Amino acid sequence: MKLDDVVPWGRTLDEYRAMFNLSETDLNAKILGCGDGPASFNAEMTRLGHFVTSVDPIYQFSAEQIEQRVRATYETVVSQVRQNSDRYVWQNFENADQLGCARLRAMETFLLDYDAGKAAGRYLDQALPSLAFADNQFELCLCSHLLFLYSEQRSLEFHIASIHELLRVAADVRIFPLIKLNGQPSPYVESVINSLPSQGLSIQIEAVAYEFQKGGNQMLKISR
Repeated sequence: MKLDDVVPWGRTLDEYRAMFNLSETDLNAKILGCGDGPASFNAEMTRLGHFVTSVDPIYQFSAEQIEQRVRATYETVVSQVRQNSDRYVWQNFENADQLGCARLRAMETFLLDYDAGKAAGRYLDQALPSLAFADNQFELCLCSHLLFLYSEQRSLEFHIASIHELLRVAADVRIFPLIKLNGQPSPYVESVINSLPSQGLSIQIEAVAYEFQKGGNQMLKISR
Protein backbone atom coordinates (compact mmCIF):
# COMPACT_ATOMS: atom_id res chain seq x y z
CA MET A 1 0.00 0.00 0.00
CA LYS A 2 1.26 3.47 -0.88
CA LEU A 3 -0.26 6.64 0.53
CA ASP A 4 1.02 10.18 0.17
CA ASP A 5 0.31 11.09 3.79
CA VAL A 6 -1.55 9.99 6.89
CA VAL A 7 -5.11 8.96 6.05
CA PRO A 8 -7.96 9.29 8.59
CA TRP A 9 -9.15 5.74 9.21
CA GLY A 10 -11.07 5.04 12.44
CA ARG A 11 -10.91 2.03 14.73
CA THR A 12 -13.10 0.85 17.58
CA LEU A 13 -12.77 0.29 21.32
CA ASP A 14 -12.61 -3.48 20.78
CA GLU A 15 -9.74 -2.98 18.35
CA TYR A 16 -7.89 -0.70 20.75
CA ARG A 17 -8.28 -3.27 23.52
CA ALA A 18 -6.72 -5.93 21.31
CA MET A 19 -4.05 -3.73 19.71
CA PHE A 20 -2.74 -2.48 23.05
CA ASN A 21 -3.44 -5.44 25.39
CA LEU A 22 -5.67 -3.16 27.46
CA SER A 23 -6.75 -4.53 30.83
CA GLU A 24 -9.67 -3.25 32.88
CA THR A 25 -7.12 -1.35 34.99
CA ASP A 26 -5.72 0.25 31.83
CA LEU A 27 -9.19 1.34 30.75
CA ASN A 28 -9.63 3.19 34.06
CA ALA A 29 -6.41 5.17 33.55
CA LYS A 30 -6.24 8.77 32.37
CA ILE A 31 -5.61 8.06 28.67
CA LEU A 32 -4.17 10.12 25.84
CA GLY A 33 -4.99 8.83 22.35
CA CYS A 34 -2.43 10.22 19.91
CA GLY A 35 -3.45 10.32 16.25
CA ASP A 36 -6.91 8.88 16.94
CA GLY A 37 -8.47 10.49 13.87
CA PRO A 38 -12.08 9.40 13.31
CA ALA A 39 -11.83 6.42 15.69
CA SER A 40 -14.86 5.60 17.82
CA PHE A 41 -12.54 4.78 20.76
CA ASN A 42 -13.05 8.08 22.60
CA ALA A 43 -16.81 8.09 22.06
CA GLU A 44 -17.20 4.51 23.25
CA MET A 45 -14.93 5.01 26.26
CA THR A 46 -16.72 8.21 27.27
CA ARG A 47 -20.06 6.42 27.06
CA LEU A 48 -18.69 3.84 29.52
CA GLY A 49 -17.53 6.54 31.94
CA HIS A 50 -13.79 6.40 31.16
CA PHE A 51 -11.41 9.32 30.60
CA VAL A 52 -9.81 9.79 27.17
CA THR A 53 -8.31 12.84 25.49
CA SER A 54 -7.67 12.44 21.75
CA VAL A 55 -5.24 14.58 19.76
CA ASP A 56 -5.00 14.80 16.00
CA PRO A 57 -4.45 17.68 13.55
CA ILE A 58 -7.63 16.56 11.79
CA TYR A 59 -9.60 18.01 14.72
CA GLN A 60 -9.00 21.51 13.34
CA PHE A 61 -11.77 20.67 10.87
CA SER A 62 -15.53 20.42 11.24
CA ALA A 63 -17.41 17.14 11.39
CA GLU A 64 -18.57 17.68 7.81
CA GLN A 65 -15.04 18.30 6.57
CA ILE A 66 -13.69 15.21 8.34
CA GLU A 67 -16.43 13.06 6.87
CA GLN A 68 -15.67 14.44 3.40
CA ARG A 69 -11.96 13.64 3.82
CA VAL A 70 -12.65 10.06 4.97
CA ARG A 71 -15.09 9.42 2.14
CA ALA A 72 -12.72 11.02 -0.38
CA THR A 73 -9.90 8.63 0.57
CA TYR A 74 -12.17 5.63 1.21
CA GLU A 75 -12.07 4.05 -2.24
CA THR A 76 -8.30 4.53 -2.56
CA VAL A 77 -7.65 2.71 0.71
CA VAL A 78 -10.21 -0.07 0.16
CA SER A 79 -9.09 -0.69 -3.42
CA GLN A 80 -5.44 -0.96 -2.35
CA VAL A 81 -6.37 -3.42 0.39
CA ARG A 82 -8.40 -5.37 -2.17
CA GLN A 83 -5.47 -5.48 -4.62
CA ASN A 84 -3.07 -6.65 -1.88
CA SER A 85 -5.44 -8.94 -0.01
CA ASP A 86 -2.73 -11.59 0.45
CA ARG A 87 -0.91 -9.23 2.81
CA TYR A 88 -3.75 -9.26 5.33
CA VAL A 89 -5.19 -11.66 7.88
CA TRP A 90 -8.89 -12.11 7.09
CA GLN A 91 -10.06 -13.16 10.53
CA ASN A 92 -12.10 -10.20 11.77
CA PHE A 93 -13.19 -9.12 8.29
CA GLU A 94 -14.24 -11.27 5.35
CA ASN A 95 -12.93 -8.92 2.67
CA ALA A 96 -11.93 -5.35 1.89
CA ASP A 97 -15.51 -4.15 1.51
CA GLN A 98 -16.51 -5.44 4.95
CA LEU A 99 -13.41 -3.75 6.37
CA GLY A 100 -14.44 -0.49 4.72
CA CYS A 101 -17.95 -0.71 6.11
CA ALA A 102 -16.57 -1.26 9.61
CA ARG A 103 -14.34 1.79 9.27
CA LEU A 104 -17.28 3.93 8.14
CA ARG A 105 -19.35 2.75 11.11
CA ALA A 106 -16.53 3.72 13.47
CA MET A 107 -16.38 7.12 11.82
CA GLU A 108 -20.13 7.60 12.16
CA THR A 109 -19.95 6.85 15.90
CA PHE A 110 -17.09 9.34 16.17
CA LEU A 111 -18.99 12.02 14.25
CA LEU A 112 -22.03 11.74 16.51
CA ASP A 113 -19.75 12.47 19.48
CA TYR A 114 -17.39 14.94 17.83
CA ASP A 115 -19.01 18.32 18.52
CA ALA A 116 -19.80 17.47 22.14
CA GLY A 117 -16.32 16.02 22.57
CA LYS A 118 -14.66 19.13 21.15
CA ALA A 119 -16.68 21.32 23.50
CA ALA A 120 -15.61 19.15 26.42
CA GLY A 121 -11.95 19.27 25.39
CA ARG A 122 -11.78 15.57 24.49
CA TYR A 123 -10.80 16.17 20.85
CA LEU A 124 -7.85 18.56 20.54
CA ASP A 125 -6.11 19.88 17.43
CA GLN A 126 -2.54 18.95 18.33
CA ALA A 127 0.21 17.05 16.56
CA LEU A 128 3.49 15.36 17.33
CA PRO A 129 6.29 15.97 18.00
CA SER A 130 5.18 18.77 20.34
CA LEU A 131 2.13 18.53 22.61
CA ALA A 132 0.63 21.26 24.78
CA PHE A 133 0.31 19.16 27.93
CA ALA A 134 2.00 19.26 31.32
CA ASP A 135 4.58 16.70 32.33
CA ASN A 136 2.92 13.47 33.51
CA GLN A 137 -0.55 14.78 32.67
CA PHE A 138 -1.66 11.28 31.58
CA GLU A 139 -1.15 7.79 32.92
CA LEU A 140 -1.30 5.98 29.58
CA CYS A 141 -0.69 7.07 25.99
CA LEU A 142 -1.87 4.98 23.03
CA CYS A 143 -0.57 5.72 19.55
CA SER A 144 -2.40 3.74 16.89
CA HIS A 145 -1.33 3.49 13.23
CA LEU A 146 0.87 6.55 13.07
CA LEU A 147 4.40 6.09 14.37
CA PHE A 148 6.35 3.33 12.57
CA LEU A 149 3.44 2.65 10.16
CA TYR A 150 4.28 5.86 8.29
CA SER A 151 8.05 5.38 8.32
CA GLU A 152 8.22 6.37 4.64
CA GLN A 153 6.41 9.64 5.31
CA ARG A 154 7.92 10.54 8.72
CA SER A 155 11.65 10.67 9.48
CA LEU A 156 13.59 8.87 12.19
CA GLU A 157 14.13 12.23 13.87
CA PHE A 158 10.38 12.78 13.95
CA HIS A 159 9.86 9.35 15.53
CA ILE A 160 12.50 9.89 18.22
CA ALA A 161 11.26 13.38 19.11
CA SER A 162 7.64 12.18 19.17
CA ILE A 163 8.27 9.23 21.46
CA HIS A 164 10.34 11.31 23.87
CA GLU A 165 7.45 13.78 23.94
CA LEU A 166 4.90 11.03 24.65
CA LEU A 167 7.07 9.83 27.55
CA ARG A 168 7.09 13.37 28.90
CA VAL A 169 3.31 13.51 29.17
CA ALA A 170 2.54 9.87 30.09
CA ALA A 171 4.19 7.23 32.25
CA ASP A 172 3.13 4.36 29.98
CA VAL A 173 3.39 4.66 26.19
CA ARG A 174 2.17 2.00 23.76
CA ILE A 175 2.63 2.14 19.99
CA PHE A 176 1.01 -0.17 17.42
CA PRO A 177 1.91 -1.55 14.89
CA LEU A 178 5.67 -1.84 14.35
CA ILE A 179 5.47 -2.40 10.60
CA LYS A 180 5.13 -0.05 7.64
CA LEU A 181 2.20 0.31 5.25
CA ASN A 182 3.80 -2.25 2.94
CA GLY A 183 3.92 -4.82 5.75
CA GLN A 184 7.70 -4.69 6.18
CA PRO A 185 9.20 -4.06 9.64
CA SER A 186 9.85 -0.40 10.33
CA PRO A 187 13.59 0.33 10.20
CA TYR A 188 13.15 2.84 13.02
CA VAL A 189 12.18 0.56 15.91
CA GLU A 190 15.71 -0.39 16.97
CA SER A 191 17.01 3.17 16.56
CA VAL A 192 14.13 4.57 18.63
CA ILE A 193 14.79 2.05 21.40
CA ASN A 194 18.50 2.89 21.35
CA SER A 195 17.64 6.58 21.72
CA LEU A 196 15.89 5.99 25.03
CA PRO A 197 17.65 6.20 28.40
CA SER A 198 18.91 2.84 29.64
CA GLN A 199 17.93 3.68 33.21
CA GLY A 200 14.44 4.25 34.56
CA LEU A 201 12.51 2.76 31.65
CA SER A 202 10.97 -0.63 30.94
CA ILE A 203 11.05 -1.20 27.17
CA GLN A 204 9.28 -4.21 25.70
CA ILE A 205 8.05 -5.43 22.34
CA GLU A 206 4.88 -7.36 23.12
CA ALA A 207 2.71 -9.64 21.00
CA VAL A 208 -0.93 -8.56 20.94
CA ALA A 209 -4.21 -10.27 20.14
CA TYR A 210 -4.72 -8.27 16.95
CA GLU A 211 -3.32 -8.87 13.49
CA PHE A 212 -4.73 -7.44 10.28
CA GLN A 213 -1.55 -6.70 8.36
CA LYS A 214 0.41 -9.94 8.28
CA GLY A 215 3.18 -9.71 10.84
CA GLY A 216 1.58 -6.65 12.43
CA ASN A 217 0.82 -8.20 15.80
CA GLN A 218 3.32 -6.43 18.04
CA MET A 219 3.36 -3.21 20.00
CA LEU A 220 6.17 -1.24 21.60
CA LYS A 221 5.50 -0.66 25.30
CA ILE A 222 7.62 1.87 27.19
CA SER A 223 6.97 2.47 30.88
CA ARG A 224 8.51 4.77 33.44
